[in-house]
Formats: sequence, structure tokens, C-alpha cells
Amino acid sequence: MKPLSPRQWGLFAAVGALVLDQATKVLMLYGFGFREMVPGSSIPVLPFFNLVMVWNPGVSYGLFPAHGAWGTTLLALFSLGAVIGLTWWLWNSHRASLAVGIGLVIGGAIGNLIDRLVYGRVADFFHFYWRGYDWYVFNVADCAITLGVGALLYDALLRPEHSAAPRRESPGATDAE
Repeated sequence: MKPLSPRQWGLFAAVGALVLDQATKVLMLYGFGFREMVPGSSIPVLPFFNLVMVWNPGVSYGLFPAHGAWGTTLLALFSLGAVIGLTWWLWNSHRASLAVGIGLVIGGAIGNLIDRLVYGRVADFFHFYWRGYDWYVFNVADCAITLGVGALLYDALLRPEHSAAPRRESPGATDAE
């Protein structure tokens, strides 16, 4: 059996993130009835974790909230443009770590784009907190995007560099050139 190419790893990551995101949203919204909950209502699960119903009009973690139909349309178009650009990058990637990172971002972006197109905003549910500190309410798509960016940073900063071939000097070359 032939090993997976970086492109295949990235596609697998994108599809996995998208399916997991949409499955959790369907479960939370329709299986557990969160769609009918008053926004901001929460269900304590652990001493540091609640399930909360938040409709996010912005991008990941509530950044750049959209106001009205035009704002939602602009965010949807921006997301679509980002997915197209990231897909081109994925198609041309040659390292699995880079491809998986791009794939996770693509899957998360498509997951939140689907919410924006269906509901006009993004459904978020997970809220972690500890001793007076808390994090934004988020969803699986936001996690995928965050992990994907982490993989991109790993690829850019920590991957072993290949040794470059020694530079050949042309005859008669000087340092002044």
C-alpha cells in the first residue's frame, strides 16, 4: 500500500475537521435542544467546563462581528476566499505537517461558513474557565483552525531545514559583485 501524500493528509484533515464540527453542531443544536435555548444559557459539566449556547456573529472567538445581512455576506465571502486560497496552498504543499495544518484550517473555515450560510451566525458551545479566568466560547471548527495554525507555525519554525547545496562561484567572481 502506497503511503499518503501530503495533499491526501491535508484533505483527510479537512474532511475530518468538517465532519466532526458539523456532527457536534447537529448533536448540540438538535439532539440536546440547544437551538431552543436562550443564548448565554449554560449547563455545568465539570468544575472548569460548561456547555453554553452562544450565537457568534463574527469569526473565530468572536472577532470582527458582522452587523446585518451585509456584514454576514462579507464574512461569508471572506471565508470562501480564504478556503479557495488555502486549498490552492494545500494542493501545492510538499510536507505533511504543512498540509495537515492547512487542511485543519480549511475544514474549520468550511464548518463555520456552513453555519453562517444556514443560520446567519456561528453556533458555539464549549466554555472552559478556571479560578476567575475564562476562555471564549468556541466550537470544534474553532479548535481545528487553532490547531491548524499551530501546525503551520510548527512547520514554519521548527521543522528541520534541509542542507542547501554548496553555492558554486563562477570563474572570476569577486565579493564586490
